[in-house]
Amino acid sequence: MRKLETRQLVIDIPDRADGTPLDLEIRAGQVWGVLGPNGAGKTTLLHTLAGLRRPRHGTVSLDGQPLARMRRREVARQLAVVFQDRQDGFPATVLETALIGRHPYLAPWDLETGEDVELARRALAAMELDGLEQRLVTTLSGGERQRLAIATALAQTPQIWLADEPTNHLDLRHQVSVMERLAEEARGGRAVFLCLHDVNLAARWCDHLLLLYPDGRACWGEAEQMLEPSALEDLYGQPLVAARVNGSRVFVPAERSHP
Repeated sequence: MRKLETRQLVIDIPDRADGTPLDLEIRAGQVWGVLGPNGAGKTTLLHTLAGLRRPRHGTVSLDGQPLARMRRREVARQLAVVFQDRQDGFPATVLETALIGRHPYLAPWDLETGEDVELARRALAAMELDGLEQRLVTTLSGGERQRLAIATALAQTPQIWLADEPTNHLDLRHQVSVMERLAEEARGGRAVFLCLHDVNLAARWCDHLLLLYPDGRACWGEAEQMLEPSALEDLYGQPLVAARVNGSRVFVPAERSHP
């Protein structure tokens, strides 16, 4: 069973004191959501879990092995990262970009096999991009580019997903489609860890939540326990109205009281 684990992890944010040490177990079959206002450290945490930033204190391990001691190719065969922002360094087609997800499985100078191409095409189809295979990435809309990033991760066939704002730039239908796909990944035995701004997406699709506060405090647990209006109001500094729709919690900003 795949598991990403932290022990007494403190992420390194300049000019901020040590926050709550994180002891997390992100297991196969789970969908974790990370909620917090801008500047709370969501992206820094995700990059630290991926081994792209060093923690200030503590450790990250993958299936019991310290992530810092693992080879990057070995990590990439198990763990995929969807970044919030990305730069296209050179002209490439949609299919060529999706095939980047297969690179961890190729030896140096090897070309992609027919099976690699088929996996990439299936991933594009899952994100409704199969008609755009020969389009240059630079011609895509922001939402299409976001779905391509997720398709590239799908082609990677990871056991653990780390996604930073995976619904960024997406219209409502594609937000739902992407979240349903990530939930399907979890049902298939993968672990999913998402940084989100939309508390209602987290309430609908996440079974575990981590709340990150700007001062470094953190709390985590099963989603139903964490989705308390008072805790979320403290997190965002915003009054909320809570309701249930079709069995799911829904939160709407309330009018602020004026002196």
